Order: sequence, then structure tokens, then C-alpha cells
Amino acid sequence: MGMAKTNRRCVIVGGADIGCYERIKGYLRDDDYLIYCDCGLRHMDGLCKSPSLVIGDFDSHENPHLDIETIVLPVAKDDTDTVYAAREGRRRGFTDFLLLGVFGSRMDHTLVNTYLMFDLEDHGCNVTAVDDYSEFEVISAGNDGTPGKAFVEDRYPFFSLINMTGVARGVTIKNARFGLEDGEITSNYQYATSNEVLPGKTSEITIREGKLLLIKDI
Repeated sequence: MGMAKTNRRCVIVGGADIGCYERIKGYLRDDDYLIYCDCGLRHMDGLCKSPSLVIGDFDSHENPHLDIETIVLPVAKDDTDTVYAAREGRRRGFTDFLLLGVFGSRMDHTLVNTYLMFDLEDHGCNVTAVDDYSEFEVISAGNDGTPGKAFVEDRYPFFSLINMTGVARGVTIKNARFGLEDGEITSNYQYATSNEVLPGKTSEITIREGKLLLIKDI
């Protein structure tokens, strides 16, 4: 049984490298609920934020035994620490998520965490991820036929649309160097990469059916 929904945002901190803490700290809010996952604890000093909850099997970071709620997981399990943290966040009523330290040199974890974004979106959550180079979000058409929509300001040098699963139909891109009208993007043919917002404009992206990962270079 889930807990009551909350308007606070849940920030999940994984163990992938963070090179510029000052930039990443700019995404944080004072009232964020922070879940540090295992070796994500190494980012605590750099982010200057104490955990609200610590989760991990502590195979890659020693359990610091902080005076903070800690969930110790078994090493042998189906879910990664980050996936478990996301599910725990949903269980506690969070519907707005920011993922930090989840994309890095471990391609397996990077891919799992990318699909985690889609899983959170499938459960009605708003989810954004940020690394040293990009912002990530999911654009999804509603089951009731409502188009998915996103905007990209011209302060982003490049943006890409990646189809991770299925087929995205009715894809329209406006106010960009490479426009698109009612296009179709499949997961095995990715052509909406490295687009550019027209100077002084805001690109508008709509999807009539399916889901896409929007990556905005920062």
C-alpha cells in the first residue's frame, strides 16, 4: 500500500561520476527529499546535501552508519540499488523525480537507469536526469490520445530525440534547424540526433503516439 502523494521532489543520487558539482547543485531545491544509493554517498560532500534516506547493499561503499534512515539490501537481488530507490520513492508518495549520478562509465547501469526513467514515467511520474553534459527527460503521448509535448530553449546548443522502445509516431519538431512534420521514429533507426534550436526561438516537440527520450546538451 503506497503512502499519500507529496508535492516534494525525490532526488536519487547514484554512484556515477559527477565532475562539476557546482553545476549539478544548481538543480537542487531546499526541500528536496534525497535518497543516496550506496556509493552515491561519495557525492554527499560535493552536493552539500545530507541524505533523507540511504539505500544500498554496500558492496561498493562502506555503510557509514549515519543517524539517518538506512535500508540495507542484499547483494544478490534483481533490482539495482537505484531501481530499488526509485520504487521506494514511489511507495513513499513521490511523483516528481530527479536522478543524479546515474549515467557514467558503467554502460550496463547507464542503460538500466535510462529505462528506469521510462518505468517512472509509465507510473505517472515526472522524471528528469542530469549529468555533466546533458539533461534527460521522457516525452510520452497519453493513453487517451493526448499528444506528448516538450520545449527546448535556444540556450541548449544541441538536442536529440532517442527512441528506446517501440515506435513513436506523429513526431513533429518546430523551430529547429532540422524540422519534422508527422514523422515516425523506430528504435532501430535513430535519425533525430544533434538538432539545433533556431536562434532566438524555442523548439517545440510533439508526439502523437509512443515515447521518446529527449536529451538536451548543456
